[in-house]
Amino acid sequence: MAAASGAEGSPVTRSLPTATLYTDGGCRPNPGPGGWAAVVLRPGEDPLELSAAVPATTNNRMELQAAIEGLRALPSAHRVELFTDSEYVRKGITEWLERWLRNGWRTAGKKEVQNGELWRELAAELERHHVTWHWVKGHAGDRWNERADELASAAIPRPPLPVDDPGAVHLFLGVAHSGTRNTGAWAVVLRFGDRERTIAGLEAGASANRMHLVSAVSGLRALRREVRAHVYTASDYLKDGATAWLGGWRDRGFVTRDGDPVAHADLWRELDRLQRRHDVRWHVASRDELPEEMLEAKRQAREALGA
Repeated sequence: MAAASGAEGSPVTRSLPTATLYTDGGCRPNPGPGGWAAVVLRPGEDPLELSAAVPATTNNRMELQAAIEGLRALPSAHRVELFTDSEYVRKGITEWLERWLRNGWRTAGKKEVQNGELWRELAAELERHHVTWHWVKGHAGDRWNERADELASAAIPRPPLPVDDPGAVHLFLGVAHSGTRNTGAWAVVLRFGDRERTIAGLEAGASANRMHLVSAVSGLRALRREVRAHVYTASDYLKDGATAWLGGWRDRGFVTRDGDPVAHADLWRELDRLQRRHDVRWHVASRDELPEEMLEAKRQAREALGA
């Protein structure tokens, strides 16, 4: 889906330099500490990656900030193809913005527009550039959309990991994936007190997201009794699915809000069962500061893959 701002097809517009932007933002929890990111692609130049943290914010504000900062990074007016997976931004651009401008930044109910200062900043950038908006599905394998997601997630301030909790089992996940071979590998380092063991496996025809799920399910299956378990992963997809999406999927019979089947439903069902058995706490570790056990799990996964 696409929508455009600016004078489509005019000689001035056609003469503008071109750029492609991928933006993403979020916070954890919502509201809470957040991060935004933009990847700016210009012909003949290296990708420009922008990101920043915000101590207290919302998902919607971070999505808006990402688009604003990406457009601001362009030194002059451009023809921009901007990709986002935000429904909030989509509806704002296609349904609300023109009406807000006519109504003096008030809603149909005469209230101030929520996040109005950010929408004003975005509107100013839309006056400067000719922007064609594209809405993409998140976590669908688009290279630069995934990169923007990684940068935004990495920017979110994270609490210290509870790696020293003495009464819990700690599961450190690692995955590796070969797109050319269409094969994935996973490994889990399980630690309880001073005892530690590693399990690993290989799966053909599996995506990276599926490997993250397989590693979590395999690690929790290895627990022989009901315990408190801390699971450490580098995947926001896995953590968000387990903590925010899984209940809704279960209630809808493992279909999305759009009516599509949930990807990897077999593994999500099993993870749901395992979470009901154990007291599972999920933690996303910063890719720049992975615990030693996660580095070992990653190494074991690469070894299983033969990388």
